[in-house]
Amino acid sequence: MSAGCVITGVMDLKSELLKSIWYAFTSLDVEQSGKVSKSQLKVLSHNLYTVLNIPHDPVVLEEHFKDDSNGPVSNQGYMPYLNKYILAKATEGTFSKETFDDLCWTMTSKKNCKPSIQQGLCSPKDCFKLFCLFNLLSEDRYPLVIIQPELEYLLTKISSAMSLEWDGTLLEELLSQNAALQDGMSVWEFLEHLSAGQLLHVESKESFSLAVDDVFMEMYHNIIKKGYLLKKGHVRRNWQERWFVLKPSSLMYYVNEDLKEKKGEVLLEENSVVENLPDKEGRRCLFCVNTAIRTYEMSASNMKQRVDWVQAIQTALRLRAEGKISLHQELKLSRRKQRETLQRSQNNQSSHSEPTEVEAPQHSSPEQQGESERLEQHIEGIIQKQREVEAKHKEEEKQEREKQQAIQRDLERQLEEAKEAKEKMTATLTEMQKEVQQQKKRIHELQLTQVKLEEALNAQIHARLEEDGIRQELERQLEEEQKKLVELQLKTSAVGSQEDSFTTTPPSSQQTEESTERELVNQSTTTQMLKHWKIQHNHLMKPITPGDKVEHLPVKSTCPRQGHALTSTEFIAKVQTGITQDKGNGYSPSPTQEEEEQGS
Repeated sequence: MSAGCVITGVMDLKSELLKSIWYAFTSLDVEQSGKVSKSQLKVLSHNLYTVLNIPHDPVVLEEHFKDDSNGPVSNQGYMPYLNKYILAKATEGTFSKETFDDLCWTMTSKKNCKPSIQQGLCSPKDCFKLFCLFNLLSEDRYPLVIIQPELEYLLTKISSAMSLEWDGTLLEELLSQNAALQDGMSVWEFLEHLSAGQLLHVESKESFSLAVDDVFMEMYHNIIKKGYLLKKGHVRRNWQERWFVLKPSSLMYYVNEDLKEKKGEVLLEENSVVENLPDKEGRRCLFCVNTAIRTYEMSASNMKQRVDWVQAIQTALRLRAEGKISLHQELKLSRRKQRETLQRSQNNQSSHSEPTEVEAPQHSSPEQQGESERLEQHIEGIIQKQREVEAKHKEEEKQEREKQQAIQRDLERQLEEAKEAKEKMTATLTEMQKEVQQQKKRIHELQLTQVKLEEALNAQIHARLEEDGIRQELERQLEEEQKKLVELQLKTSAVGSQEDSFTTTPPSSQQTEESTERELVNQSTTTQMLKHWKIQHNHLMKPITPGDKVEHLPVKSTCPRQGHALTSTEFIAKVQTGITQDKGNGYSPSPTQEEEEQGS
């Protein structure tokens, strides 16, 4: 394969793959002689088989690249081998073209991409994407170059993605300073001048990278249109906002624009139809896509968006019907045809305007002059029409950009208001939560106080009941003691009357002794019981206090013979003597003052 060979043909998959392979091949051609060793070509072929997902036999690959004069590579060269064994077996949709281009870019950038390029405006990712876009718009001749109209088209797309209007003065100045670039610019020259800021006015690297990514997705991945639409569900029949991506063969929709969660896909077939729908269910700007399986209903944000989406889907259906896979490839071919038509017209005009000295009088007829004038007018009309279309397109883009900026400002304002409302609501909610916590705390304290009060009330009620029980018991005991006291007084009066009778009537000796002894015993018992009852009565009438100590009453010794019992005669004589003495001393059977004080 020669580095300067020219390949002609239409822009198809094979020619697109061959452009990237050409860069990988030239990176291996260190001496720039157009020749590469078989070992390097074998590694390159193995990598191409792998990224293009083409089955191959490693043993056969070794046979093809043996270091001898036999084999297809030695006999025919690498280009026929590449066409027959690799490019002819590559199938659209069975491999990732981005991975394939990344392999070729990795091989060639190590040798040809200068460090100053990646240190300027373009990042490494931007350089790869611009490399792919360059190959898409480059001419089908080698070495690959991009001509001025295609370069202007690419720069205009990038500027529009940054919401800027492209200024062609930078490119004109660059071409005027370097006349060699007027015939075409290589990818390395393009990246170097663009990264140095000699082709675009760029406000920031971030906006430039985003713009390059948008153009890359649109042109390289054949995205005709993308944006948010409302879609009606098939099962739940509710409306959900989805991010739609339109390609020539399908309309895919995702949860949002990061493309991480795909929700579904509308396959565009030959019998698919897109049409507008009347407003219903409170939705406006409705349209639908009818397929053989089902009908998809969608709602745009405004009338212009609905018209744009319907036209874009119709374009995708037309490309599908014509068997074309890329809108931008078709646009490139259309621009190329226009340039060729214009070039032929200019050539014809120049050939008619350069007669020879001998034939000048013969060919300067009025018919030829009229034809030349008509041709010039036709060309001028085409140019003028193209300028008007471009001016109209720029004006529409400007209006749409201003509208989008106004919408963005309005959305930003609404977002700020929503943030302020959210902050106020959050503050109010925080205050309410604090108040709720305080109220809960107060309620808890009141509940504890209520429990304590209930406990104290229950204790008081219990104590009151106990006091009532004790008082009733004391009253009962007091009544019993009063009854006993009455009975005792009655007994005492009866004993007194018996004593009186005893003193007046002397009984017989034996009867006297027994009655005397019985009466003395009864009298002593009655006296002791009376003393005890009086003491108990005094105790009952006085409140009981803790810690009171009752002193023991002194015991009066009446028995002269300690340790010995008295006989009946001695006991009677002793009792009579004691009674006589007590009567002489004013004896009273009532308790002594000392005993009453002790009892009280």
